[in-house]
Amino acid sequence: MTRHCNTHTAAVVFWLFTSLLFFACSRHDGRFRLEGQFKNLNQGEFFLYNLDRGTKDTIAVNDGRFVYERLLRDTLTLVMLFPNYSELPVFALPNTSVKMEGDVTHLRETTITGSDENNLMTTFRTKTADMVPPDVKKEAQAFIDEHPASIVSVYLLRRYFLQDASPDYPLIMKMATALHEAQPQNQPLTRLHLMLGQLVNNRSEGPLPAFQAISTKGDTITNSSLKKDANVIVAWATWSYESQGTLRQLKNLRKEHSNLAVMSICLDASPAEGLKLLERDSITWPNICDSMLWQSPLLGQLGICTLPANILTDQKGNIVARDINDRQLKEEIEKLLAK
Repeated sequence: MTRHCNTHTAAVVFWLFTSLLFFACSRHDGRFRLEGQFKNLNQGEFFLYNLDRGTKDTIAVNDGRFVYERLLRDTLTLVMLFPNYSELPVFALPNTSVKMEGDVTHLRETTITGSDENNLMTTFRTKTADMVPPDVKKEAQAFIDEHPASIVSVYLLRRYFLQDASPDYPLIMKMATALHEAQPQNQPLTRLHLMLGQLVNNRSEGPLPAFQAISTKGDTITNSSLKKDANVIVAWATWSYESQGTLRQLKNLRKEHSNLAVMSICLDASPAEGLKLLERDSITWPNICDSMLWQSPLLGQLGICTLPANILTDQKGNIVARDINDRQLKEEIEKLLAK
């Protein structure tokens, strides 16, 4: 009887030990897990882009389900990109499991749960699902004011204010300063705050700042290289569908106008990926990709802190417009070329 009890006790202790070991390994090794399920989507794929580091992963969907795992040291903001240009932010934290459930025909109603950050974003998305854009922007500002210590606020600042067709930079700077004070250890936010300061100083007028960079073909490009009647610097990335649309528009304009110069800055982590897209679309103008992403000194010099971004200058190197939408950019280019 005693022997049986000892054997039973040993088995229980072994089970507890292995369970605790499994729990420790699976929950405290810095691993982030995203598990999702979508209705009306049997098989397919989409991109999961790292907003802070400029990298992306391809997620495969089978039978409407997918699983994504990776080891993390810090909190990351990931953006899920769909073929219809929709995006869903996911806030990835070490030792966290997140679940996503939705319908591909109603992406705004997707729920992402498993952490305070993702719960907050889901609540915001649900609340604003049926609102018109101006009201969504008001809700975003209210959220930022109420939650300055949340990484969700940093995403909302980029999404609804920096990417606005007519950015209010003084307001953006004010909100970014409040976020920076509440999140002093957030390095991506620190860089954004610094770039915004430079952007406010040379926002949309005056001479183009002096710069020098090496293109992906090894050529030296400077501000003096942009001396045609109209000149455009455009920031883009393979994960930004909107910025790729700007590239295609500029390509068509260059076919029509030989006195238009274009220089692009690619924010992909790997130059090879951007070059592949440029070659596919037969785009031959100088392209810069130093693999430093948002830490690139060139972005700081030019005051570029979001995507898509553009700077239009005249023949004398003076800034005519900055960060305008594609329609406005085309109109402003044609005005310069008509002079």
